This record gives sequence, structure tokens and C-alpha cells, in this order.
Amino acid sequence: MTKHGKNRPPGFQTRAIHHGYEPKKFLGSVAPPIFMTSTYAFEGIEDAAAVMAHEREGYLYGREANPTQALLEARLANLEGAEACVVVASGMGAVGTLLLSLLSQGDEIVVNRTLYSNTHTLSRQALPRFGIKVVPVDLTDPGTLDSALTPRTKLVYFETPVNPTSEVIDIAAVARRARAAGVRVVVDSTFASPCVQRPIEHGADVVLHSLTKYINGHGDLLGGAVLGDAATIEQVRGNGLRYITGATLSPMAAFLVLRGMKTLKLRMQQHAASASAVAEMLAAHPAVAWIRYPFLAGSREYAVAKKQMSLGSAMMAFGLKSGFAGAARMMDRLQLISRAVSLGDAESLIMHPASLTRARQKVYPETTLAAGVTDDLIRLSIGLEDAEDLLDDLTQALEGA
Repeated sequence: MTKHGKNRPPGFQTRAIHHGYEPKKFLGSVAPPIFMTSTYAFEGIEDAAAVMAHEREGYLYGREANPTQALLEARLANLEGAEACVVVASGMGAVGTLLLSLLSQGDEIVVNRTLYSNTHTLSRQALPRFGIKVVPVDLTDPGTLDSALTPRTKLVYFETPVNPTSEVIDIAAVARRARAAGVRVVVDSTFASPCVQRPIEHGADVVLHSLTKYINGHGDLLGGAVLGDAATIEQVRGNGLRYITGATLSPMAAFLVLRGMKTLKLRMQQHAASASAVAEMLAAHPAVAWIRYPFLAGSREYAVAKKQMSLGSAMMAFGLKSGFAGAARMMDRLQLISRAVSLGDAESLIMHPASLTRARQKVYPETTLAAGVTDDLIRLSIGLEDAEDLLDDLTQALEGA
């Protein structure tokens, strides 16, 4: 896109709608077309060879790249401030494709002690099976990283805000320590979205997103993204996506994410405004024992969040004085807020990780809660309903807690 005004680049909202696409190149179609094809034909052997050798732009097979995906990748990279992006079929597809591309037997990875449940299971069970040592530490204190790094450490991996605790990790402080040791930093920024937080600006090397969440925003698809420097993303696409996971995002899903991104900034502003009102209510409620929300004034999270987030996003965690049993009673009384996993939808969603973990242990006995996830923790994703209605629903539910 061209610059505007006094040599000013387009703003975030404008780029989320227009970057990387010119209707005149596609018969004037304002909405980008969906390329529903699995393979691509060539004029001749030399033409195919040039594409295979990356000597000219082109497409070979839908598992590796597709024009609809390519537009999404270019737009996401632009919004995140990354050189390049590769999109995949789910958030966990992004995690697995990245880690299996960059790590080998004998390598070490330092992770935050608290991670999204499936990433926690990946780090506890899957990576060690392949000879990769996982070192969990509490990165809310960046100083703990110093003693965890060794000559074998290849990556430092964490989420911020953290799923499901809503703790905030100082990206710049961790990145300084990692960079001094020659170690790359990977940040899962799903809880924030590039509208709210751009980790590369604070020293991260690679950023992950579950596109399922805020970036799409409508709870109707699965997707993931890996963003970083061009060489790393080429390695992830050429190795991890092409022949390790094959976790390709469908062209239709890519189109829907592009559509969702057009309202990302507007949605995040509304999410954050309502979440702030809910967090303040919960902080003052006599039934609530504790609450974490990045932009709750006076909290430990607030001091760090203000340095790297433009808004508080819409994820929070809280616990009730009545503990595990009270959480179940309160959640059963909710009438508007949906009891469901996932987050970032237009609908408000709430979950109780401890009760879900106990249920899953009946099928997978090895399942555990990540460190820092207590029995009373309730995770709440604030949607786009009127804040007054959300406050009313939570207030009446808390009466029975």
C-alpha cells in the first residue's frame, strides 16, 4: 500500500482491510477470491523447475502454499511487524510445526511453567520422547531464565498473557537474557492478537497465534500462524509444514480469517472495554478471592502489561472464596455466558480447567494441570455482548457461589 498524508504509512485498521490486495488484478473483485485448487499446472518443464527452485514466484501444490493463504500470510506479517508468516490448520498445528522444524534430538527448550493445556502436554510428554529436554521455569520472574539456559538451549517459549492464568510476562526482559546467550525467543500471543501486542517489537524472534481465536473472532474455524524472519519461516514451511505435519490451512478457512481480520481492531476495543468493567466488578465482589486481568489498575500484571500491550484484551482468571465447589455452582447458574472451551469469540465463554482435567483423567490418566493452575481457577473470555448484560449474569451467578 502507498503512504498517505505527510508520508504517513497506513494505520492498523486500514492495513487489516487492504494490505496485499489490489482488486484490479482480480477482475475488480473487492473481496479476495478463494483459490479452491490442490495443484497447479505449468507451461513446461523449465517453468516448473523455476518455481521449484524459487527462481520465480508460483505455486506447486496446495499443501505448501495457495494464493488465498499467501494473502492472509502477507497481511498477518504486516500487522505483526514480521518479515514472513506461514499459516497452518490449527493453533496446535502452529506449535507442533514450529517446534518440530527447529528442534532436534539433544536440544533443550526452556518453557514457562504454565502453558495452554495441550502445549503443556506436548512439552511434558511428546518432546521428551524425541530426545528434546524441556526445562520449565517461572518466567514471570525473568531472572529465573539465567540458570535455566545451557549451551544446548535452542529456544525460550512462553505465552503472554498466559493461558489460563492471565499472568503477563515481560517480553523485553526475557528477550535480553536469551539474546545474550544466543537463544531465540518464541511468544504465543494468542491472548492479545497483533492489534493489542506485537512481541517482535519487544525483542521476540518468533510469534505464534491460534487464528481460531481473536484474529478470526467468530468461533467458526480452526487455524494457526507462525511469524518471524524470512529464513525461519521458510524452514518452517519447507520442513515442518511440507513433510512433518502437513497441517495445511484450507483456502476457505483462510478467506474467513481474512474477513474476520477486517474488524479485529474494532472488536478488540469492545472486548477490552467490557472486560475492564467485568474485572473491576469481580475485584470488588465479596465472593471473589482473587482476580488477574492485564489492565486491572494496581495489579502486578498491569505494570508489565502497560509496557507491551495497548489494551487489556478480554481474558481474565479469577477464583472464588468457596473454591472448586463454588466455581461449579457459579458456572451452573450462568444464563448468558456459555460454559465452553476456546476464547476470542463474539460470545462470552467460561471454563473451569480443574474440573475438565479431572474428567479427562478418566480417559487419559497422565493428564495434569500445569503449574500455577489452581483448583479454583476460572477462565473467562469476554465477548461482544453488552457489558451490562454480562455484569448482570455474573452477579446473579455469584449469588449462589
